[in-house]
Amino acid sequence: MKEELDKLLCERYPKMFVNRDKSMQETAMCWGFECGSGWFELINALCATIQNYIDNNSRPGKEIPQVTVDQVKEKYGTLRFYASGGDRLTDGMIWFAESMSAHTCETCGHEDADLGLWTDSERRCPGHFGHIDMQNCPVYHTG
Repeated sequence: MKEELDKLLCERYPKMFVNRDKSMQETAMCWGFECGSGWFELINALCATIQNYIDNNSRPGKEIPQVTVDQVKEKYGTLRFYASGGDRLTDGMIWFAESMSAHTCETCGHEDADLGLWTDSERRCPGHFGHIDMQNCPVYHTG
């Protein structure tokens, strides 16, 4: 992911990315977001939803543990969002975002039911398979 998008996520969700600058002995977040920038909006929406849920539903006697992110990466063509804390609902939110990534281009964020794998692991829309000139293929490119 582009450095400026990495920084933006960490600034927007400091409680979730508290481990971002820790050492590799403490967290895998030391390597940043190990996925393409096309998944930025998906990750941003996931973090906003989780943090909003925690902030608005925790109360004395029924605290929801703060979600802290341990690692964000691509694996086998889909998002992996490893985190600690939360509850069953936050686990479901993470599962949903990971599932949506299988239908979201990792390069541009285009959502398409017919995405393919560029390599064994990179999820790409038809416009980002490398052999298609993006200037002549505006139908598939959204960003």
